[in-house]
Amino acid sequence: MSSDIRALVVSVPTEELAADLGELPAGVELVVWPMDGPAPRDRLDIVVPPYMSMARVLERLEGVDVGLVQGQSIGFDGVADILPAGLRFANAASVHETSTAELAVGLAIAAQRHIDAFAVDTAAGRWAPVFAQSLADRRVLLLGYGGVGKAVAARLAPFEVELTAVASRARDEDGAHGVDHVHGVDELPELLPRAEIVILTLPGGDATRHIVDDAFLASLPDGALIVNVGRGSLIDTEALVDHIRRGRIRAALDVTDPEPLTDGHPLWSLPGVLIAPHVGGASSAMLPRVAKLVRTQIERLVAGETPINVVLGD
Repeated sequence: MSSDIRALVVSVPTEELAADLGELPAGVELVVWPMDGPAPRDRLDIVVPPYMSMARVLERLEGVDVGLVQGQSIGFDGVADILPAGLRFANAASVHETSTAELAVGLAIAAQRHIDAFAVDTAAGRWAPVFAQSLADRRVLLLGYGGVGKAVAARLAPFEVELTAVASRARDEDGAHGVDHVHGVDELPELLPRAEIVILTLPGGDATRHIVDDAFLASLPDGALIVNVGRGSLIDTEALVDHIRRGRIRAALDVTDPEPLTDGHPLWSLPGVLIAPHVGGASSAMLPRVAKLVRTQIERLVAGETPINVVLGD
């Protein structure tokens, strides 16, 4: 390579991700930078921040010539407020759908079949059989039919549920996973009274804040289960607590508002509640998919193409 051709410089936060990328195209320089100190180069064509601590380290990109910041999460709530001006940011669509959908179905099964209670019984050395509600034959309303929603639908298909998909606007689908039509949110008043399980996969933001409010919950039948793997802000927590206290609604939540839940918050101790600490995407399924996405971005830049998944910036 002639000396006047500049290498494409890519920083990743861990040696593990660097190894997972495998052999890269000629002219690509890979550096490991966990963003715990100054940038290793004045120019970085792609920066992949750490997964769990991105919000705390983006300020280190101030004054650095960065072509693309490649996040490791689908959501990007609040990133615009802390991303240095002029930088492009791509989210990790295609990375977490598999893992998040897996947890959504797992939470639904755990809540339906009392697996959380059996874990407590195991620790206490107690044999306490119960007759439980199955996931099979339940009427499931899937609120959100983007990448995560479709992945949830795919995993629900073998469980013999009656699935209704809902998104911001009604549209026809191709019949994959048993969904040939997606209802609009304006149809929720007619759909909720039949929903025995509601799985939330919507993104956060003003448009979806407290979409699950007191009226939403009051429309559900007694004993309905709310599973949230979207964002905590989707649910009016005060209304949810009220319905759970009255024994009307159960909840299995990977995300909450506030997050993390404060000490003594009623959701910790109310019966019929199962809490996961926002770990929908945090599984081994994430790692190869992050590597695949970063490699795709590298190959696109090498080819002079526009990166995918850009949600902020040009």
